[in-house]
Amino acid sequence: MILGIHPYIVTEGRGKEAIGFYQEAIDAQVLQVQTFGDMPQNPDFPTPDEMKHLIINAHLKVGDTDLMISDTFTGQSLPIGDQVTISLTTNHVEKTREVFTKLREEGHVICELEETFWSPLYGQVKDKFGVTWQITTFVG
Repeated sequence: MILGIHPYIVTEGRGKEAIGFYQEAIDAQVLQVQTFGDMPQNPDFPTPDEMKHLIINAHLKVGDTDLMISDTFTGQSLPIGDQVTISLTTNHVEKTREVFTKLREEGHVICELEETFWSPLYGQVKDKFGVTWQITTFVG
């Protein structure tokens, strides 16, 4: 089952600034902030020191709406138009696979589906209309 979709703002190293800005500008309530430094370390892909303070995921609440924010990884480009993506959350890995497969038709995969420290299955895909989707399985 699909649990919901949320706008996801991506910045180039200005995630903390964006959080403060939206708190002030639109009364956003900060529910959670995680930095790249909070991630479990992977010896095959160590997090560079300059990345550790950047935002990997922030969850804000604006009224009844969830707003997500993150920074790009060092060296990743952020083309114009990719600053806002859509985060789609399911509650079952099979539904995640189904949605991902359908969205990738005539589009392209940015990040293959894989297990992460926050989700049993997560991936990113740009659909045939140029919309980037972040698909997360949440089993709670």
